[in-house]
Amino acid sequence: MSDMEYQGIINIYKEKGFTSHDVVAKMRGILHTRKIGHTGTLDPDAVGVLPVCVGEATKLCEFLTDHDKVYEAVMLLGTVTDTQDATGEVLSTTDESACLVLSDAAIREACLAFTGLYDQIPPMYSALKVNGQKLVDLARKGIEVERKARPVTIYKLVILERDGLFVKLRVHCSKGTYIRTLIHDIGARLGVGACMSSLTRVRVARFAIDDAVTLSQLEQAVASEEGASHLFLSVERFYDGHAAYRILPEYARFLENGNVIAADRMECIRPGLEDPVLLYDTDGRFCATYRAEEEKNVSDTQGRKVVLYRPVKVFHVRGVNE
Repeated sequence: MSDMEYQGIINIYKEKGFTSHDVVAKMRGILHTRKIGHTGTLDPDAVGVLPVCVGEATKLCEFLTDHDKVYEAVMLLGTVTDTQDATGEVLSTTDESACLVLSDAAIREACLAFTGLYDQIPPMYSALKVNGQKLVDLARKGIEVERKARPVTIYKLVILERDGLFVKLRVHCSKGTYIRTLIHDIGARLGVGACMSSLTRVRVARFAIDDAVTLSQLEQAVASEEGASHLFLSVERFYDGHAAYRILPEYARFLENGNVIAADRMECIRPGLEDPVLLYDTDGRFCATYRAEEEKNVSDTQGRKVVLYRPVKVFHVRGVNE
């Protein structure tokens, strides 16, 4: 079944030792296609959910990258490293007794101080660029540059368990959040320092770790008689719960050309969320997602504001995994 053309989003379990780019490279070999994109990097030592888009679904990569995420991480109290995780060079340590004397309540209070909007300074060991150079490349040369704090949001932060110096956390956060930096900052607030000893991403948007498949499982499915179609989520199914509209026949060319479409030129075939909506052609084929915008200076003959729908993403192929 290796010659089957796959389209959609697959929830990959990224194993330790692989970069996100490694996963994409291996999937190109497994699926025999180059049109593959991941939806947000995970460090090589991190594991967990990595949604990967294939075919026309690669147009959703940007959306998924921007989505909120949930992680489980282990904080090691009393150790500060240059990378802010356990793989880095140790910069300082705090006596173990000073860490063990910290109460669970004190640790919880320090964690809760970072919930909500939080200005986070990105770590030097990151792929962010300053003046065209990756921070990690500068860090490896022993060069440290000033980084501007960036606003991130910690929606929820809970302590799952504690075992001496090790504290397991569950973090629900916005895009762009560095969990190892959050842990570094919690350690600084506690006055003993801390680094991240492990990281697991347990959810991205609707993709959860319990449903993720490894690369070897994908490869086995592709080679099987049934194929791997059941592992992929089509673009349509990704937008379950969103409203669906069908273009009226006389305005079909507007959809074909990806034009702005007035609300009265299409009919609702399924109510639901309006941001975005799914738009179908006259044959019932899913073609695009659109977003409604009210025109401030345009009214119809009865004085009502005209609602126009503008294209968000246009898709040209029918999903084979619906």
